Amino acid sequence: MRLSSAVPLSLLFALSLAAQPPAANQADRLEWFRDQGFGLFIHWTVDSQLGTVISHSLAGASDDYTKRYYEQLPKTFNPRKFHPEDWAMLAKLAGVRYMVFTTKHHNGFAMWKTDTTQLSVANTPFGRDLFGETAAAFRAQGIAAGVYFSPDDFHWLWENKIPINRGPEFAPALHPGLMSLDQAQMTELMTRYGKIDVVFLDGAPEGLRETAWKLQPATVVTRGAITTPEQTIPGAPLEGAWESCITMGTSWGYQPRNETYKSGFELIRLIYETRAKGGNLLLNVGPKPDGELPIEQEERLRELGYWMFLNGEAIYGVRPWVLTNEGDLWFTKAKDNSALYVVAAFPPQKAWKRGEWKEFVLKSVRATARTTAGVLGQNDLVYEYSKTVPQTTWHQEKDGLHVRAMFAQRLQDNSAWPNPVVLKLTSVEPALVPPGIETLKVTRGPKGMTLEGRVASMGDSQSLEVAFEYRSLRGLDVNERQGEWTQTGFQKVTATGSFQVTVPGWVPGERYEYRAVAKHPVLTLYGAAKTAALP
Repeated sequence: MRLSSAVPLSLLFALSLAAQPPAANQADRLEWFRDQGFGLFIHWTVDSQLGTVISHSLAGASDDYTKRYYEQLPKTFNPRKFHPEDWAMLAKLAGVRYMVFTTKHHNGFAMWKTDTTQLSVANTPFGRDLFGETAAAFRAQGIAAGVYFSPDDFHWLWENKIPINRGPEFAPALHPGLMSLDQAQMTELMTRYGKIDVVFLDGAPEGLRETAWKLQPATVVTRGAITTPEQTIPGAPLEGAWESCITMGTSWGYQPRNETYKSGFELIRLIYETRAKGGNLLLNVGPKPDGELPIEQEERLRELGYWMFLNGEAIYGVRPWVLTNEGDLWFTKAKDNSALYVVAAFPPQKAWKRGEWKEFVLKSVRATARTTAGVLGQNDLVYEYSKTVPQTTWHQEKDGLHVRAMFAQRLQDNSAWPNPVVLKLTSVEPALVPPGIETLKVTRGPKGMTLEGRVASMGDSQSLEVAFEYRSLRGLDVNERQGEWTQTGFQKVTATGSFQVTVPGWVPGERYEYRAVAKHPVLTLYGAAKTAALP
């Protein structure tokens, strides 16, 4: 079967959607979503048995490989150690507030009992409904249930003799048969399993998000309706609800080889940095083919759980402060402005030792007559086996709010604690006005690509240092970000207005991401990241 060309049915479909009232995420549900802060992504499908990259090994595969993939793997998929109650209890301990399960990845294998295709868990030795049991187990722990769904379907392409690949030409709207299959599957998911709080559409969302909203108007569509950066956290806070999805290691699905996991400290950093910038963290796990989580992933969830047990107040129901951070001190604030949380995130080699006093100067914070301060998790009255009273104190000076505190709580047998300690301040006010930096356009010139940005406001600074960062997105999904940034030289500005930098070496045909950068006396600020491609 060749790719559709005129496709009058898809035109009729598009016109029918245009004639309907516009659908969107409900404002109150987006606020609910922002309050949750921390979700668990579960990437799991039939090829976990091979420990291969999930689904993508089919793109460019030989017909023999593809045939064996679809004919043999379902016959041996039998996760006999699948106990979703264990996953859910661990997630609850880790502080997870919502779960997103891969109901169908790009390979087209359905992880629920569907009437739409034979390629499903129903036709494996296991036979049970993996999504249904997982959703029920998580809901029993008070965790909201969500679905990941791929509009792309490699099995449908293969059956219809279309080369397996991803891209806009494979969107369901261009292929009525695929759209019909996807909509029928989305209808099953949204009508058979109770309340679905979150829907993540990993591909062209048109026609599917509308189906989800029509059947469950209160569901929050994340990818497909809001910004969902992959494997990265934006450099600056974004407006409204957004979500970063990031792996514990380097892979989404289970890979027993060539895998390097992030440390507990690094995963905690992902949580507080994402929340400081106003987003949610969707942290991924990849179960083994037998249904258990790899021990490395379980251990890290438990480390996260201890930190969240102490400091969850600084993560849930919070919004960005006037600055994201002052060096190693990161901020979140209660959305009713009643409290400011300061995450003291020193590198592990410089960790805040138990019994050690530290004094912080918070340049962006001003105390009021009602201000209080303390360390989350401890009462500031007792340092075990000692008469020392670890009372947090503060005083306001011209250079900022000075806070003196002791980390007194014994959290491990050896009294060591490598992870961040969190301070809570109440009834405080911003003490500065940060500048505004914007990323504008990129144009091609005789000497390379000219990047343009703008200083929208100087804030309370007399001068700023401005520059750009850029990186190639070659070989990456449109949402994926993994490469390191290249930074241009800084230039000094003393007033608002535009600025430019010309960079050589961009490769024709490649996509690039770029953003403006400004050095404020307290921290470095970033404009929104944008993408461009050379013709």
